Amino acid sequence: MLSRILYYVPYHSPLHPGRVLTTFGVLSSVVEALNANGAAYVANSSLPESRQRIGRNLLKAALVLQLVILSLFVTLAVYFHRKCLKAGLMPGNLKTILQTLYISSTLIGLRTIFRTVEYFTTAEIHYTPGLDPNALSPLLRYEWFFWLFEGVLMVLNTFLLNVRHTMRYIPRDNKVYLAEDGVTEIQGPGYEDKRFWLVTFLDPFDLAGLMKGRSLETKFWETHGEGRAGKREGPSKPADTDEAERGGMK
Repeated sequence: MLSRILYYVPYHSPLHPGRVLTTFGVLSSVVEALNANGAAYVANSSLPESRQRIGRNLLKAALVLQLVILSLFVTLAVYFHRKCLKAGLMPGNLKTILQTLYISSTLIGLRTIFRTVEYFTTAEIHYTPGLDPNALSPLLRYEWFFWLFEGVLMVLNTFLLNVRHTMRYIPRDNKVYLAEDGVTEIQGPGYEDKRFWLVTFLDPFDLAGLMKGRSLETKFWETHGEGRAGKREGPSKPADTDEAERGGMK
């Protein structure tokens, strides 16, 4: 979602929009790898305690890393949002998408915080004969915590992203961007990054280029493209609907 927003307003994007998807995608893959290995160690009761402890630590690291990644993601969105506000560019469709992004991130963040606190509590339990269940944390004793902070939050997030899907508010083609007047949509050449793919991943902000005084991207939005008058304030209509209307007009 954030990647498509940055494609739509490229001149306020702090990095190549495509790098948002690949960078955070790779970071999420690292989290899943930690989860998978940690769960495998913890679930195998035949392993020595030292190996199971490693598994618990991997799961803890994965949960904390999820929170760090989400914080970086929201920080990037807020930075972009502030640049748009400072430039006086906040059309209705862009505002709607950013609101959806923040609500979704909040729901996911609350769920991740719950999972982190729950697992850290669980990992500290050492079973001994005669253990009093009432001495355990309420997060483990009462199931409503799970239904509220895991189930309900994710159901709400699913409905949110279906009802307010990004493509209802901005063009499907990521080469169509909003002109700096905040009204006209322009068909441009799109972003190009000619650096080697590994370099773009390791240095998505092109800090090396900035230190050398060169720009990461050609500022194609400063050139003239194929303008499309009008600003989307509400949901966009699918392309086949536009075709049908044009056919009816003929």
